[in-house]
Amino acid sequence: MFPFRRKGRVAVIEFYGVIGSGIRSPVYGRLLDDVRRNRSVKAVVVDMDSPGGSAVASEYLHNSLSKLAASKPVVAFIRGTGASGGYMLSCAAQRIVALPGSLVGSIGVISVRPMLQDLLERAGISFSVNKSADLKDMGAFYRRPTADEESRMQALVDEMYDSFVTKVAQARRMDEDRVRTHATGEVFTGRRAHQLGLVDELGDLDTALGIAAQMGGVSARRRPQYIRPKRPFRARLFGGLGSSLAETFVEETERRLMERVYYQTWG
Repeated sequence: MFPFRRKGRVAVIEFYGVIGSGIRSPVYGRLLDDVRRNRSVKAVVVDMDSPGGSAVASEYLHNSLSKLAASKPVVAFIRGTGASGGYMLSCAAQRIVALPGSLVGSIGVISVRPMLQDLLERAGISFSVNKSADLKDMGAFYRRPTADEESRMQALVDEMYDSFVTKVAQARRMDEDRVRTHATGEVFTGRRAHQLGLVDELGDLDTALGIAAQMGGVSARRRPQYIRPKRPFRARLFGGLGSSLAETFVEETERRLMERVYYQTWG
C-alpha cells in the first residue's frame, strides 16, 4: 500500500541577506501571511542564508513564521549562513536542516552606534538640543554616552538576549542553561551545530524538501513552488536603476543611524 498523498505542493521561501534591509520585515511578513492562507501550499521550506540583522525585524519575522508553522509544516534549510537573527527565524520551523559546512548559531545581541563627537568637533560642527527628559537622546551619535545610559542600554541588550535564549530553548527543547552554554555569540559549522542539537539533520535543499513533503503529506516528486516578494513597479520597469542611488543611500544611512540593536553576525 502506498501512503495517501494529498494534492498540493511544497513552497520554498528564500531568506537571503541582512534582515531589515535585504529582507524587509513588512514585505516578508505579508508574504508569509499569504502563504499561510494559500490552500494549495501544504508545507514550506525556508531557504536561509542570512547573518541576521535588525533585532526588531528579526522578532517580527520570527512571529510571522511561527504563525505559519502553527498552521502547516515548516522546515528551515540553512544553505550558507543561519546566524543570529537568521538562526532565530530558523527556530520558528519544526525542523532545521543544515549543510555540514554552513555557519550556524551566533546566538546573541549586539548594540552598535556611531561615535562621531571628535569628528564633529574637528569639523567645527555642534548641536543645539532641547529635550523633554535626560534620556530622550540616549545613543545619540553627537556625544558620548553617560554611565547611566550605558547601564540602561546593557539592560536592554540583556533583556533581548534572554528572549532569544528562550526562543531557542523552546524550539530545540533544551534547558535554557544548556542553550546559554552555546549562546556565546560564536558561530558553528552545520556539522558541529548538529552535534550540539541546534539543528535536526545534515543535508541539502533536496533533503529539506523531502522532509517537508513527508510532513505535508504530498508527493516529493512534484516540483516545489518558489514564492518570492513582488518587485516594485519601478524595479520591474527599469531593473536595477529603478531606485535612485541617492534615495537608497539616504534611506539606508537613516536606518543605520536609528537602528542600534542587532541580532547579527559581524565579519
